[in-house]
Amino acid sequence: MALTRDQLIELAKANAKASLNPSVAYSFGGEKLSAEALNKTFIKELNELGSTPQDFRENKNLIYTLMEVGLTEVLPQKVLQAYGQFADVRTFPQGVKPVYNIRISEASKKRAKQFVTRVGLAGRYEVFKLDGRTLEVPTSAYGGASRIEWEELLDGRMTMNDYYSLVLEGMDEAVYREIASALVATVSNIGTYNKTVQTKFIETAMDQLLMTADAYGKSTIYCTFEFAATMLPAASAHWSDRMADEVWNNGYFATYKGHNVIVLPQSFTDETNKEKVIDPSYAWIIPTGTEKPVKVAFEGGAQVKSFDNRDWSTEIQTYQKVGVATYLQHPGICVYRNTSLTKTVKAITDNQ
Repeated sequence: MALTRDQLIELAKANAKASLNPSVAYSFGGEKLSAEALNKTFIKELNELGSTPQDFRENKNLIYTLMEVGLTEVLPQKVLQAYGQFADVRTFPQGVKPVYNIRISEASKKRAKQFVTRVGLAGRYEVFKLDGRTLEVPTSAYGGASRIEWEELLDGRMTMNDYYSLVLEGMDEAVYREIASALVATVSNIGTYNKTVQTKFIETAMDQLLMTADAYGKSTIYCTFEFAATMLPAASAHWSDRMADEVWNNGYFATYKGHNVIVLPQSFTDETNKEKVIDPSYAWIIPTGTEKPVKVAFEGGAQVKSFDNRDWSTEIQTYQKVGVATYLQHPGICVYRNTSLTKTVKAITDNQ
């Protein structure tokens, strides 16, 4: 029996949630299904709705609704999974100004300067004033388009779910890139004694920053895998068997001298794998209990629209309104930069 519109929307939501945590069973249609089973069902339904040009014309509004529902459900959650420990990620209704209430401690009021950087998704950054204890994060549309050939759909070489997956991957990487860019843009606002720039990892330099951050609460280190892999004891230090096994199995220590190390996701700007999305040279040391320094606001839901071309191909456009801002008002936030790590990948030569 064909699923109703409401059942298809329920399926799209369940499939989106399952993509975030594939190990959990999810409820759909009164029964528990695995993430794999949900995804297969979702792909099957999408393909049936658009299996021919005639079916697609008849069902395209429903298809786009299902894509919008899935993207709206999963995109904020993917950002939250990756950056939730130091980013305040929220969704606001369409037309509602994203406003955050800022917690300001008495110590911060007396000793800290307040720096707020707003980021527009076109890459423009500017400093603006904090209005009392609230911070407004303006949003702007961010999206992309893809051209789908009917022959690809009919031959099974491209499915609507392929487009859905590509858009999701591209949009969440775009948000990751803006978060990283916003943080780097505020480095100049961090106090002299709260940052260091080195050409390699130096234990004493990191330890000094940890000492500063820990004065405001036990701190956590946030960095990419590439940076984490450099945080190793000096060659003369004694390595236990457990330490050697941990580095061999993980590539880095999950804790550094009692401080948790959170590895941020990394990707590339295009399929050449030449330039990384996130600059790996930065590590952020953030005390526990501080106001989260990154604010990510999603306004409304994802929007999907198509345009028919004269060659019978279809251009599908998608956008989501997003705003990213950083708020570094706490005197315990520190940053370590290792300039030997770069965004550009060095090519592997034959003699390496």
